[in-house]
Amino acid sequence: MLKIGIFGVGHLGKIHLSQWATMKDVEIVGFFDPSNANADSVAQYQIPRFASAEELIQASDAIDIIAPTTQHFKLCEQAIRNGKHIFVEKPMTNTMEEAKTLVKLVEEANIKFQVGHVERFNPAFLALKGHELKPMFIEVHRLAEFNPRGTDVSVILDLMIHDIDIILSIVQSTVNRISASGVAVMSDTPDIANVRIEFHNGCVANLTSSRISLKKMRKMRLFQKDAYIGIDFLDKKTEIIKLKTPEDEGLFTLDIETNSGKKTIAIDNPEIKQVNAIRMELELFRDSILLNKPVPVNAIDGLQAMEVAHQILAKINKSLSADVAQ
Repeated sequence: MLKIGIFGVGHLGKIHLSQWATMKDVEIVGFFDPSNANADSVAQYQIPRFASAEELIQASDAIDIIAPTTQHFKLCEQAIRNGKHIFVEKPMTNTMEEAKTLVKLVEEANIKFQVGHVERFNPAFLALKGHELKPMFIEVHRLAEFNPRGTDVSVILDLMIHDIDIILSIVQSTVNRISASGVAVMSDTPDIANVRIEFHNGCVANLTSSRISLKKMRKMRLFQKDAYIGIDFLDKKTEIIKLKTPEDEGLFTLDIETNSGKKTIAIDNPEIKQVNAIRMELELFRDSILLNKPVPVNAIDGLQAMEVAHQILAKINKSLSADVAQ
């Protein structure tokens, strides 16, 4: 039985708690949250509320950190020094210095450490498992309505980091150049941003993220040789349009006249398995501990996503400073 301690029972923390509460081979030993309102909101679970973070860490085999980003490093450091396994929400720390220190601590400790990049487990993205992904151009739109929750960090670290992580997991190349612009509208940090990431293998990714939109959108489009792939993370839909091959028998096809003759296009809508992404990432974390398996999103993955995110922030800040100087 894996003893789990939960740090933070706000909006997302309550979702994590509800999943842990019904999971096999898991016992929630308690939670820590300084907010009385948050604590009262989970009273129906009848789970002990610990008076200090240290006490909860000592009582647990593993901890789940869904606290504000500014608290991530301190809690992770405490847990690592006590030999506890860690699941921490993205971004894994508030600063790059903290992230690099954390990676070193994790490497030195014999623990499992997983970062909560939940879109890796979105059914629309999972549907592409087994398909060869070698995009040369990527276009992403992640738009959300304004919500004060999450504005302790910029839209880059709040929303865009999901897509940065997905793109880094797909594009097997290092970043060559980043261009970015952004503006703060409702908070003290950028609320909307547009970014262009150029990779050494020639792939280019254009990302737009906003948390001040009137509608929600979470779409990624991949363009690669002989194929277009559309992923709708919000509506859980995936579409592949490609030149037909002998393996595509049974798919809907369409003949198109081109300058080089007739081409046959195959349209594939992969099966979308209805899985709960949050539950899946937590179950994989549990299994990594109980079965001694690698975690699906490790500290290095979390660090690499943060490195790109902070490079983007630096570009935006430099651009804003130049505008002010003028």
